Amino acid sequence: MFDVLVIGGGNAALCAALTAREAGASVLLLEAAPKAWRGGNSQHTRNLRCMHDAPQDVLVESYPEQEFWEDLLRVTGGETNETLARLTIRTSSHCRDWMRRHGVHFQPPLSGALHVARTNAFFMGGGKALVNAYYRSAERLGVTIRYETPVDLLELEAGRFVAAWSGNERIAARSCVLACGGFESNRAWLREAWGQNERGEWPADNFLIRGTRFNQGTLLKFMMEAGADIIGDPSQSHCVAIDARAPLYDGGICTRVDCVSLGVVVNRDSQRFYDEGEDFWPKRYAIWGRLVAQQPGQIAWSIIDSRAPGHFMPPVFPGACAQSLPALAEQLGLDPAALSATITDYNRACQPGQFDHTRLDNCHTRGLTPVKSHWARPIDQPPFYGYALRPGITFTYLGLRVNEQAAVHFAGIPSSNLFAAGEMMAGNVLGKGYTAGVGMSIGTTFGRIAGEQAARAARQKESHHATA
Repeated sequence: MFDVLVIGGGNAALCAALTAREAGASVLLLEAAPKAWRGGNSQHTRNLRCMHDAPQDVLVESYPEQEFWEDLLRVTGGETNETLARLTIRTSSHCRDWMRRHGVHFQPPLSGALHVARTNAFFMGGGKALVNAYYRSAERLGVTIRYETPVDLLELEAGRFVAAWSGNERIAARSCVLACGGFESNRAWLREAWGQNERGEWPADNFLIRGTRFNQGTLLKFMMEAGADIIGDPSQSHCVAIDARAPLYDGGICTRVDCVSLGVVVNRDSQRFYDEGEDFWPKRYAIWGRLVAQQPGQIAWSIIDSRAPGHFMPPVFPGACAQSLPALAEQLGLDPAALSATITDYNRACQPGQFDHTRLDNCHTRGLTPVKSHWARPIDQPPFYGYALRPGITFTYLGLRVNEQAAVHFAGIPSSNLFAAGEMMAGNVLGKGYTAGVGMSIGTTFGRIAGEQAARAARQKESHHATA
């Protein structure tokens, strides 16, 4: 029998497995995906958000705890557990040395359009390199890893973990960490969560999944039915506006369209529906998927002119391009007169200012609804570009309620040997909204906590048996 069973194969699961093994526990990790697709959504990441009070290796200037907390508070609208959020923030300040010991490398600070050289540490080679480094370290340390082993249900006794079942195979362990993600790839569950809108549409039918196809929410649903305490709104998620031509699954970060703040976004009626310049893109990009999901047909278009390229990370797919707005509208399938009228009204409302996309500048609109708060320049310099947008779900926020020890709760009582980490519990910190890199901060923090606590629980159970 293994001391610790880790169910999942992404960042949080690997952090749990490595930490438990470092603590002396024998560890079995079960990954549902084949080896080639291992790593869950973590393979598509590229950075984590880090608190620091002074310049540190790959981070410039400072990003103190209170600013991190205020950023999180702003994007979540207060829907966050402050104790667990601050635990995540503080832990993010000293996790990189541990990550490096397990083979993760960081690249030099980024500057320019991403605005995150101060707040986020980027992985050399991205999330795939991070995942591969962790697996190599886990194998070297003696963690047993099994691929293509989805877990269907757990044996529980009064809130204690006893065993897991994969098909007809029973897998017992002294403790367990659940880190197998949300339900974003379960279309039926997404339909149930989002329901039918007033237009008779089922919005979830038009969602693309940015991450892994293996996150079906099987164990999350099992835990809900088993009476575990649940937190979060099933319709809330990390939901980004991505290129409508992206694949159904695993498009990852390269499908994002980052020019939203430099132009206008219109729905299929050629109407604007939200402030494109509300705040820096890394603090607002994850609200746009939900905004698009609320539009007719769950589609929108980002419209820019020739002055925008060079100020944002170019998309993988080139956008539609035309020398006039009516011609662009024709390419996009929009009404040319309606799009031209919207852009004319917007251009007229733009106030003179000093454009600077690296700060919250004074270029804004006046007398326009919705307002554009920053980076509002007339769209009048051909050629014009348009990108079709669809909601891209990264991970869902409905999850298991945990405490500072990452323990799963049943009727308010923490389990003594069942823990959760990563997307399965991220809703404790993220009630809604997102800010770049915080998902990896949560997964790294609670993965390590869960691994440490699971190893401790296994030792206690073993010593209890030894003295019985």
